[in-house]
Amino acid sequence: MIRRWWRRRPDEPMTCHEVGELLQHFLDDELDAGRGQRIAEHLEDCRRCGLEAETYTRIKRTIAERHHDDLPAESIRRLREFGEHLARGEEPPGR
Repeated sequence: MIRRWWRRRPDEPMTCHEVGELLQHFLDDELDAGRGQRIAEHLEDCRRCGLEAETYTRIKRTIAERHHDDLPAESIRRLREFGEHLARGEEPPGR
């Protein structure tokens, strides 16, 4: 049985899927300290999730450094698709 993050005990580790569902909020610093700490611990222990978080952070930084008008619509579509796959805990396309 899968237990959702809101039903888990505070000391239970989060699954990759649960981290994927909350990763955007974590990276945007929108989570409470306890949940953020549990995600940070998972990212330290899980190479896959840590790399996905790092990749997504780099994408966000690159977009923020450029003017959105300069980005081709196809690139923005692909980045959004990539982010949606990460948020759902799925393997991003093209891997």
